[in-house]
Amino acid sequence: MFTGIITGVGRIAAVHDLGSSLRHGKRLNIEAPAGYLDDVALGDSIALNGACMTVTTLVPERRQFCIDISAESLDKTTGLATPGPINLEKALRAHDRLGGHLVAGHVDGIGTVSHFAQVGESWELRVNAPCELARYLAYKGSITVNGVSLTVNRVTDSDAGCEISINLIPHTVENTALNQLRTGTRVNLEIDLIARYVERMLRADPQNPKRDPS
Repeated sequence: MFTGIITGVGRIAAVHDLGSSLRHGKRLNIEAPAGYLDDVALGDSIALNGACMTVTTLVPERRQFCIDISAESLDKTTGLATPGPINLEKALRAHDRLGGHLVAGHVDGIGTVSHFAQVGESWELRVNAPCELARYLAYKGSITVNGVSLTVNRVTDSDAGCEISINLIPHTVENTALNQLRTGTRVNLEIDLIARYVERMLRADPQNPKRDPS
């Protein structure tokens, strides 16, 4: 589990194919900030742009670690197959503060940035989300964008899906890789975990819990 509070901005330094076909995944070499890997061990979970991955190799003297990402995960995420800045978050420990919201590290869909511009001291981020995620998005609800826990300020529904508007304070822009976003950038989205269960309970048939009314 994670909280959506980014603990470091790393960089995908190299991407290596694990095979010659589209069914094969890739191995990523990640450069971490100084000291970031001091309490990391092999097998630990680290979220990369919101996607939970397992540390398979550690090279602390070079501030690097490796993860293997499957073809399935590559198909369901974005931004994990090319070199560049990336948001990092270590897995939540039982005694940690829950500064953001409960995040599973499982990407639910890919959105597209429709607007990103400074407004006063802050920034307005608007993202077009897929139709299937629209029912989970609500005013003042939580969403994770590239691993960052954010609050939805506005939801605009359309036949193509919905557009959400988010306010980013300067601290968030300066301390995450969200400052790399541009109109047209694809981003990983994870809906609020509580909303997922509420939707399931509301759709369940109490007379026949095994049958989904949809």
